[in-house]
Amino acid sequence: MPRYTLLRHGWVVQGDTAAPMEILIADERIAAVSRAIIPPDDTEVVDVSGLLVLPGLIDVHVHLREPGGEHKEDFTSGTRAALAGGVTTVLAMPNTDPPLTDRATLERALALAQAKAVCDFGLLVGATPENAAFVAEIPEAAGLKLYMGASTGSLLVADFAAQWAHFTTYPPDRVLAVHAEDEEAVRHFARQGERRPPLCAALAVVRALTLAEAARRRLHICHLSTAQELALVQAAKARGLPVTCEVTPHHLFLSREDEARLGPLGKMNPPLREREEVEALWAGLDGVDCIATDHAPHTLEEKAQGMEAAPAGVPGLETMLPLLLTAFHQGRLTLETLIRLTSSGPARVYGLARKGRLAPGYDADLTLVALDERWQLSDEGLFTRCGWTPFAGREVKGRVRRVYLRGRLAYADGEVLVEPGYGRRVEIAA
Repeated sequence: MPRYTLLRHGWVVQGDTAAPMEILIADERIAAVSRAIIPPDDTEVVDVSGLLVLPGLIDVHVHLREPGGEHKEDFTSGTRAALAGGVTTVLAMPNTDPPLTDRATLERALALAQAKAVCDFGLLVGATPENAAFVAEIPEAAGLKLYMGASTGSLLVADFAAQWAHFTTYPPDRVLAVHAEDEEAVRHFARQGERRPPLCAALAVVRALTLAEAARRRLHICHLSTAQELALVQAAKARGLPVTCEVTPHHLFLSREDEARLGPLGKMNPPLREREEVEALWAGLDGVDCIATDHAPHTLEEKAQGMEAAPAGVPGLETMLPLLLTAFHQGRLTLETLIRLTSSGPARVYGLARKGRLAPGYDADLTLVALDERWQLSDEGLFTRCGWTPFAGREVKGRVRRVYLRGRLAYADGEVLVEPGYGRRVEIAA
């Protein structure tokens, strides 16, 4: 690979507009972004005419299923799906089999990821009722994931004393991410035949915010799905709490109406909400820190067990960006907001060094899209091992054409060009 690469005739977002710019890559990092660059002699010049150049997307909430669930996904298939979706960095959740709850399990998973991933990655460690003291001493983890309500896998910390132990022990400069559904409420409503209504989430968000404020800890709320949760987070931010939040594409682009059509393919935790909740999330995007897929693949055979028995979760890595680009064309968000929610925002939340911006000194992670290309999402040709998407048949406008990861062309026109092991564990900025 040449030391220098110059991308010419691409378009770069600047504020509320896009302008033709040139990008010079030196080794793995961006060296310059300017209207006209005189390149060094040993430079490969690449014409990217007509393509919009975005910072590589960062997805801070994925389930890559390895170890233990490789029939659904593994580090290679999942990160190939990421590149196909324009995602250059992923943070994987710890609810694997076995779960990542101590240094030994985390190190084994990190070794697997380093050998198999094709995009950059980080792994969160999982909270249990007993491990607060020693997970606080694992700096290799990108953060701590605490399940206040049960979901896929065995991780659950529903007891106040155990929750408080984690909030008071985990380092205040690292991210404590919570799956905010109140377990007692989830079980109560399940006995009444109701599946995880909004109250389950609101109760857990209130408790998580209260614990974070009392313990003075950083808090990240995963997959907000209701207006009430968002209002609670915004009020906490107004009080000066270091709290951040994410929403998922499926909670922005699907609703309870779609659940009736999709059946088990539309089952996830938290569940799809009513249309007014979806609209409230769109209206409140200014208060959201990032969009994360909660990519959670299950096989079609597993989903075919029926609504009650089917596991919760849907894939999303390959469909997030085309859906958001379509929303841009529809006037629902600007390209500047899209970049904030999918690149700079996620990098800021987790403190990812040199990620999330098209600027000198940052990693040369670039996603090049044909902004006006119309196409239809389909189950055909997906890289995710589960082989389906709840968005199959949807018409979209905007398509990933090329992806650079640390200066190397990693994906082009439907083909992943880097080998397993090219992915690298992300650094957390001090």
